[in-house]
Amino acid sequence: MEQQSKNDLLLRAARCLPVERVPVWMMRQAGRSDPLYRQIREELNLPLEQLFRTCPAPMSETDVESAVKISLLPKRIGVDAIIVYKDILTPLAPMGAHFRFDPGPVLKPPIRTPAQVDDLLPLDDPPAQLAFTGNVIRRLRETLNGELPLIGFAGAPLTVAFFLIAGESPIKRGAGISEKAEPVFRMIQETPELMHRLLNKLTQMTVNYLNYQISEGAQIVQLFESIADVLPRHLYADFAFPYHQQIFAELNPETPSILFAKECDYLDLMHQSGAGVLSIGKCVDLSKAKAETDGTVAFQGNVDNDLLRDGTPDDITAAVKTCLQQGGKTGHILNLSHGLHRDTPFENVKHFVNIAKTL
Repeated sequence: MEQQSKNDLLLRAARCLPVERVPVWMMRQAGRSDPLYRQIREELNLPLEQLFRTCPAPMSETDVESAVKISLLPKRIGVDAIIVYKDILTPLAPMGAHFRFDPGPVLKPPIRTPAQVDDLLPLDDPPAQLAFTGNVIRRLRETLNGELPLIGFAGAPLTVAFFLIAGESPIKRGAGISEKAEPVFRMIQETPELMHRLLNKLTQMTVNYLNYQISEGAQIVQLFESIADVLPRHLYADFAFPYHQQIFAELNPETPSILFAKECDYLDLMHQSGAGVLSIGKCVDLSKAKAETDGTVAFQGNVDNDLLRDGTPDDITAAVKTCLQQGGKTGHILNLSHGLHRDTPFENVKHFVNIAKTL
């Protein structure tokens, strides 16, 4: 029997049901902005690929316990959901693409030829191929014991393809696209059929991966299109949007789903994706977005993550107040425009959660 959450605000908000207050969580909430996370990482002295399971090493019970412990860190500051601690590159290891972190993700050689694309293995047996992820999710559900809902996630096919083809992060520190992404755009322009072949493979992997997380206990899932901000509309429409539609159409329909498209204002395409929740950036006026969609979807967002890093407590209070006014009480999950910056003062992170619950 499905375990009921004692705090199910997030799940109700995702379904546009009445809530006592707007729920709040943050992308990258279990990460480097938290001094306790940095302390744990130092004590563990493990490479990220071992904690994220982007390596083929045997599974360790200690690794599972560490991933659970890190996932739960934000619980102490009062967030309304826990997201599984892992990386969007995690499911690529069983496909034969083993990223290591030095300190960012590195894949040698990158995936750029038809033979390399064809050699990527299917993710057709997630319980065997991704047992680590399943163990972490089950342990989290047991530990939470219904206290908070659990969020699973995956990278969207095009975002994952950018990493595979670049062989490292295609995203500049801060914002924008790196010159490392040049081979990706070259493949799109010169061999679009090869890009679609890769995206089809990654789409089936993503469907299987997210449904596996749901089967193990994830109660809501988020799809990250983290390179949406550098895509002209025609590329988003051709190489991102149809795969979003396919994924959301094939997910377990009982489980709410979120589409995060970083600083993307193609609201009509996001709305047609099939996701029940749209996570929007600071480039979108939340009140207008809600009016345009007429209550057919929920929204997540969209306090400026730069403001959380650089602003004063008063700045953060004002931004949260504005976001809550624009988003309304129903069908709104308070979050950031993107993930927490590593150098965000932890006092600001705590203030964001506290003021959200106070207001």
